[in-house]
Amino acid sequence: MRTPVESRHAHWIGGAWVPASGAIEVTDSHTEEVIATVPSGTAADVDLAVAAARRAFESWSATTFKERAEILRAVADGMHARQAELATLISREVGTPYMLSNLIQTGLPNISFASQAEILDTFSAETRLGNSVIAREPVGVVGAITPWNYPLHQIAAKLAPALAAGCTVVLKPSEVAPLNAYVLMEIMHEAGVPAGVVNLVSGVGPVVGEAIAAHPDVDMVTFTGSTVAGRRVASVAAATVKRVALELGGKSPLVVLPDADLGNAVLRGITGCYINSGQTCSALTRLVVPLSRVAEAEELAGTFAAFAVVGDPLDPATQLGPLVSALQRDRVRGHITRALDEGARLLTGGVEPPFETGFYVAPTVLGGVTSDMAVAQEEVFGPVLVVQSYDDSGSAAEQDSAAVAVANATVYGLAAGVFGGDADRALAVARRIRAGQVEVNGGTFNPVAPFGGYKQSGIGRELGRHGFEEYLETKAIQL
Repeated sequence: MRTPVESRHAHWIGGAWVPASGAIEVTDSHTEEVIATVPSGTAADVDLAVAAARRAFESWSATTFKERAEILRAVADGMHARQAELATLISREVGTPYMLSNLIQTGLPNISFASQAEILDTFSAETRLGNSVIAREPVGVVGAITPWNYPLHQIAAKLAPALAAGCTVVLKPSEVAPLNAYVLMEIMHEAGVPAGVVNLVSGVGPVVGEAIAAHPDVDMVTFTGSTVAGRRVASVAAATVKRVALELGGKSPLVVLPDADLGNAVLRGITGCYINSGQTCSALTRLVVPLSRVAEAEELAGTFAAFAVVGDPLDPATQLGPLVSALQRDRVRGHITRALDEGARLLTGGVEPPFETGFYVAPTVLGGVTSDMAVAQEEVFGPVLVVQSYDDSGSAAEQDSAAVAVANATVYGLAAGVFGGDADRALAVARRIRAGQVEVNGGTFNPVAPFGGYKQSGIGRELGRHGFEEYLETKAIQL
């Protein structure tokens, strides 16, 4: 039996825990047991938090880059000191296997704070252009609305650059996985973040999220989540013409060129799709292969997926844990059922649960998928890989065009991958895919490169220097 974690009965506002009412249950995704509760915030709570952030903005925006960098590094150090605690907590909230929670769910947030401190070491807030001084200034009070799949990482990807830029923040973490955010508030307080610079209001999106997006004293709202929810955030924020940054959904392809090593490419497709049990916006969920090799690719994908070890995220042997909630599990199963009804073929996995308890979906591969099927167009957010094909009967140029057409045939453009034997050819295909980040032959994720999407995958970029600049205004002073 797992030990319950501490319930939280307050919001973090103005540098203090402010008692709050209401209770949202937080569930262990493996045992289905309630492990804690957090408050269900209101618009009045948001008003208090925004007022605290507004009061703190003048002094925080006037701090030196060196002072901000020292605090950001202290936050990174504090997170490192509590890394095992945070990784275990996120594994229980989200279902991520502990090894990945330790490496990604807590490792990436640490990099975000440390890298933003490094940016401040060399950043110049003013430049000259003829008779003008071009000044870069903090945008103001930022409302940050974050998701549950990489909860701490997405919080850090917003808070670290916002604080580095001199902004103050009101954070609404996901109510599904909020506990790690409470630990972060403790770490930030201990690191010397001044009162009111970062505030946390727990609650649900239709109440707290909308209050943040609509608030006239919030200068910018940054949101990560589904495209449907992102449209709503942008619509609400438009009433006050505030800046909006959106990191939304994806339906990302992995294009396999005819000259690729098919085994390596399919293996990358499996790992790129199933990371965090498919609960990854940039997951490579569509394996796009030459028609002449589709049967072989389907056989390999089904075989590789069947060997994935599914189980308790705290078991060191586990490769895929459960999904985050019963609701998410049922959504994913619904996508599988609909795909089969539309003519897809089940190669492995399916809707049958691998365990009686826990929010599990078996690693699934679907063959015979065409671009007009819902499963090729809609974000599933679970361990479901679809295999699509393109015509490779023509010349190399015609093959590449056919592959790119399938890759680009969605409203999304968050991520993609290309595998090919000729590196130059693979790179040329990568340049033609309409996505914010494209890996070539398994190129590794860069945590300081810009992250964001084309088309309905979002607006703006996170991480590194590009993420930092999202939180700056530009002023021209004529002399």
